[in-house]
Amino acid sequence: MRTQRKNALHTVFLNGDFLPLEEAKISPMDRGFLFGDGIYEVIPSYDGRLVGFGPHLARMADGLASLEIDSGMSEADWRAVATELIARNGGGDLALYLHVSRGADTRRDHAYPANIRPTLYAFAFPIPPCPTADKATVTRYRVSTAEDMRWRRCNIKSTALLGNVMHYQQGHASGSDETILYNAQGEVTEAAACNVFAVIAGKVVTPELDEQKLPGITRQMLLDILRRHTDLDVEERVVTLDELRTAQEVWLTSSSKDVAPVVAIDGAPVGDGDVGDTWLAAQSAYVAHKFDY
Repeated sequence: MRTQRKNALHTVFLNGDFLPLEEAKISPMDRGFLFGDGIYEVIPSYDGRLVGFGPHLARMADGLASLEIDSGMSEADWRAVATELIARNGGGDLALYLHVSRGADTRRDHAYPANIRPTLYAFAFPIPPCPTADKATVTRYRVSTAEDMRWRRCNIKSTALLGNVMHYQQGHASGSDETILYNAQGEVTEAAACNVFAVIAGKVVTPELDEQKLPGITRQMLLDILRRHTDLDVEERVVTLDELRTAQEVWLTSSSKDVAPVVAIDGAPVGDGDVGDTWLAAQSAYVAHKFDY
């Protein structure tokens, strides 16, 4: 990969080059721009330590295979890009955004064009310090609910996020921190930008994966950590909205939030309206082991 040895406060990676953000240019005929035809990942890092890099890259490879896009990049190539971006942007607490679109064609056509070069883009942006397991300081989330109106391939982490954006904005406009979604059968799918967990009858449960839900990396890691490093009873199964409303605890998981406690749903308290002891145990285990992946 080529590099331009020019220091910049905001250095990005584009098609093999590291360059200042203001110099990065992408064709208006790029299918990522025209169709949302691409895949992305967001990977947190704290003092240069990446969280879940391997699982994130495995999911990215699955998504690209679903879209029949060959990025030409290995996990080692992307790790080198991530490491260089962290260094060039001053280190500290940063998230890495990795983006692959099908590339730019000479005309707009719904069919996949042949023999065009994918667009590879990555940048780093600051994030809050590494979350801890502390009831006194954790952010408490108050969420609303809505019927899931997105497409039926939410298991693909596509750059076409309009459905998620609209659901998130719906909650934001009503004063909520997130929107938990449910399908026509009243089954919880996920939130607009997170996966959902609940504590029901003392058991940690989360909706089982299918095409309605993104296979979240924090979700994947948390399930593994809870099963390997705690005595908590964990189950993946259908979770109904009615069950969620009467759960002892509800959590949101994402790469930016770790395990975030929900204290109110549609204005009604979750459990006793405070952060629960099971959350504390789960977040403590996650903090201890999240750099293992």
